[in-house]
Amino acid sequence: MPFRIALSGLNAASTDLEVTGNNIANAATNGFKESRTEFADVYANAISDTSSNSAGQGVRVARVAQQFSQGTIDFTSNNLDLAISGQGFFVLKAPDGTQAYTRAGAYSVDRDGFVTNSSADRLQVYGAETGVGGATTFNTGVLKDFQLPTTPSAPLPTTSMSESINLNSSDTVPPAFLLGDPSTYNSSTSTTVYDSLGNAHTATLYFRKTADNTWDQHTYIGSNAVATTELTFDASGALSLVDGNPSTTSPPLSYDPGNGADPIDFTAEFGGMTQYGSAFAVNNLTQDGYTSGRLAGLDIDPEGVVFARYTNGQSSALGKVAMAKFNNQQGLRQVGDSNWVESFASGVPQLGEAGTSSFGQIQSGALEASNVDIAAQLVNLITAQRSFQANAEVISTADAVTQTIINIR
Repeated sequence: MPFRIALSGLNAASTDLEVTGNNIANAATNGFKESRTEFADVYANAISDTSSNSAGQGVRVARVAQQFSQGTIDFTSNNLDLAISGQGFFVLKAPDGTQAYTRAGAYSVDRDGFVTNSSADRLQVYGAETGVGGATTFNTGVLKDFQLPTTPSAPLPTTSMSESINLNSSDTVPPAFLLGDPSTYNSSTSTTVYDSLGNAHTATLYFRKTADNTWDQHTYIGSNAVATTELTFDASGALSLVDGNPSTTSPPLSYDPGNGADPIDFTAEFGGMTQYGSAFAVNNLTQDGYTSGRLAGLDIDPEGVVFARYTNGQSSALGKVAMAKFNNQQGLRQVGDSNWVESFASGVPQLGEAGTSSFGQIQSGALEASNVDIAAQLVNLITAQRSFQANAEVISTADAVTQTIINIR
């Protein structure tokens, strides 16, 4: 019987060595979670004398328990490197269509624009949708593969222009306006407007004083006159009339670029116009159009919202990184590549969003390191080795006792 007991100890110590060795081997594996060997003693089921304890039958490995403590967050220079600070897993779809879960967040883009890990598993997100009023919402009921746009973003034609300009009340009235003759206007400035195809056009604004507190704004796109707007100011220098109306907005203006695009129909907002006794100054001059743009980069916020940045200065939400959690995460089954899949013991995945409920937040440009403590594992290694040696010594001792019995004459 001592042989069998010692053999169970050798097997248990060997498993402990394997688990510890695996932990040490993965000390530098991103998203890896260390395991711990847990033991249980073994006793015979039947005891003849219930009033006393019998000798034990050895030891067995009760389970190899995964330890899901937080790993260190290491920062990188890649925005697609993602780390979870807190609870939760990234959701992946494997090439065979099965779903997996991971804490390893080293992602890159494949040739089709899908965001994948080194095993070609695709990161899952909630798709972005445009809601009422143009607000962006996310369909949290459906998972989809995260794919970066491969086509340029659509342009937006100019529909409004906002002016915040000070006109010098001390200026004199020049001769009748003549395009190209600076002596016929007091000041000028320009901005860029866009047609429906994203083509840029230069809009130039010429300001000519016509009388005290009265100015004409001549709007040209290229060398084409678009409109002449009369601006009237009160004695305090505030705008009071636009084309004789108590409004700060011009009538609709239109320009046909003649290049196959729709006419540029826009209004001018003069709410920021003033006429003070100081130099001409452009405080603000904006318009709401933009040209098409190529993808320039990505930003991912702590809630997992992925924003695409384009070369035209615009940005848009592409989706929201999906997260999952389990009632019993120690019941998850490891399948390699720092991935887990659900099991009966783990329960079904509960999907959610970063920063909500008990889900942690997402750190872009960072990776979660392995949670293995090398020093502690080396101590475990020594302990397991001593245990193995001690059980081997029990076998040696039992062998000596058996030999002594055999040698009895």
